[in-house]
Amino acid sequence: MNKEVLIERLFQTLISGDRGGARGIVDETIEMGVPAEELLSEIFWPTLHLVQKLFRADQLSCLAHHFATRLMRSLADQAQTRLTVSPSNGKRILIACGGTEQDELAASMAVDLIEAGGFEVAFAGGGVPFDEIMARVGEDRPDILLLFSSAAKDLPEIRRIIDELHEVNVCPEMQIVVGGGVYGRAEGLAEEIGADLYIPELGQVVDLLLEQNTKRARSDQRTVGRKRRSKVA
Repeated sequence: MNKEVLIERLFQTLISGDRGGARGIVDETIEMGVPAEELLSEIFWPTLHLVQKLFRADQLSCLAHHFATRLMRSLADQAQTRLTVSPSNGKRILIACGGTEQDELAASMAVDLIEAGGFEVAFAGGGVPFDEIMARVGEDRPDILLLFSSAAKDLPEIRRIIDELHEVNVCPEMQIVVGGGVYGRAEGLAEEIGADLYIPELGQVVDLLLEQNTKRARSDQRTVGRKRRSKVA
């Protein structure tokens, strides 16, 4: 399977709104024996990034962007039903994201893989007020808080959430994880705002979360982002 060719074919059907063509490509890929996990992380994810990149560069019309994101959501929902579900690992994760359609779509793909990987997931989506996220963290005390964003305009609010969590010491053992295109475009940004972990690729999300949580369980120290901030202070 040539993934680059497949991504280009899928991209063309998405931006043209060719629903039947897009479903045909997905069916063809599944018939080739590609598992749903790989379909989401290695085909859908880079295709979505391509759509976002061209739209930000004004190389894609609003109509084409809407065609692509809405059709991709339908395809991702169908792929979710084919995921292999792992036994529960006992870890709870709260996930929120930026308010755009593409943010919600990218985050929902991650949610599907994370949940299938054995985590108990609460997914808030986008547009949730700062104080409600803080309240939910205090009430549920999740093992991980994951914040997705593709837009720089979301960073002040994300930084505010992280700073407040550090300052008031809410759920001190919780890991703060970030993901999304805005961090990939600015090296070191995730660490600079005090996050414990940055997820660069969708296919790495479950392994990285499990690895990070294992490191935390083996240590009696506070989280990486909070240690870094305390040293700076």
